Amino acid sequence: MSHERLAALVERARVRVAGGALPRLALVWPCDDLAREAAGAIARAGIAQPVLVGPAARIGHTPYPVVDTPDDPHEAARRAVALARDGDVAAIMKGSLHTDELMAAVVARDTGLRGSRRISHAFLFDLPSYPKLLALADCVVNIAPDLKTKQDILANALELLRRLGVARPRAGIVAAVETVNPAIPATLDAQALVQQAQQGAFGDACVEGPFGFDNAFSAEAARIKGLKSEVAGQADLLLMPDLNAGNMLYKSFVYAAGGDCAGLVLGTRVPVVLTSRADSLQARVASVALAVLAAG
Repeated sequence: MSHERLAALVERARVRVAGGALPRLALVWPCDDLAREAAGAIARAGIAQPVLVGPAARIGHTPYPVVDTPDDPHEAARRAVALARDGDVAAIMKGSLHTDELMAAVVARDTGLRGSRRISHAFLFDLPSYPKLLALADCVVNIAPDLKTKQDILANALELLRRLGVARPRAGIVAAVETVNPAIPATLDAQALVQQAQQGAFGDACVEGPFGFDNAFSAEAARIKGLKSEVAGQADLLLMPDLNAGNMLYKSFVYAAGGDCAGLVLGTRVPVVLTSRADSLQARVASVALAVLAAG
C-alpha cells in the first residue's frame, strides 16, 4: 500500500538538505540485515549520511563510515550519544540492539541527551481513512504519565508539528469518554490541559478534550453526540492517556487500518529514531526524514 504523505515527508527532508553536506546519522549497532538495509535506503533517499556505530567485525564490509566500538551494545549506544553531544552527528537511530540498551545511554543524567522537558515519543501516521498526517503521543516511552508528564508530552509533540509547518496545531486529549468523570483520572487530566492551553501554556494551539477516540477521529461521530469542536475529525495530534492505550491504537492503525508511520523520540538534544523489527522500510526512512525536519 502506498503512503503518499510519508513519501512527501521524505521528499521535504531531501529538499531541506539538498545542496549541502548531508546530516550525519548515527545508526547504532547495525548488526543485522534489517539495519543494513535501512542504512542503504536512507543513503539512497539522499536525506542523511549513515554512520555505523558498533563493532566493525560484526558490521562487516560496508560503503558507510564505521565508528568501531567494543562488542557490547551498551558501549555502542554510549559512543553514539557521545558523538551527538559533541556535534559529530545530527541524529541517532536504533539498529539491532534492544530499545532499553539505547535509551539507557540517551537518558543518562550526566552523559545523556536530556533536554529541559521530559523525554517522550510521537508517531506521525499516514492513514487512508484520515485527511492528513496524524500524530499520536505517547505510545512508546512514558508508561503511566501523570499530569506534569502529559504537559511535557503535549508540548514536545506540538513543537514537532510546528517544526513541520503546522502553525496552529489542533490537539485532542483522548480518554475513554468525552465527559469529565472523577472516576476516570484521564478525563481530569484532559480538563486541566485544556485549561492550561487556554491560558497560553502551549503557545498557539487548539487543545480540546476529553474526547472518546470516536469523536476525536470522526467529525460525524462528534456531530451525532452533539459536540461542537474545532478538533474533531481535524486533529493534528491525539494525546493518549497512557502507554497501554497508545500502543494498542498505534498497532491497530498499522495492522487493522492500513496505516504506516514515522516515529521520533522528543525532548532530547538531538532527534532519536527508535525502530522495531516489524517496521516497514518506508517507516524507517520516513522516521529519519522526520528527524531531519525536526532538527531544522
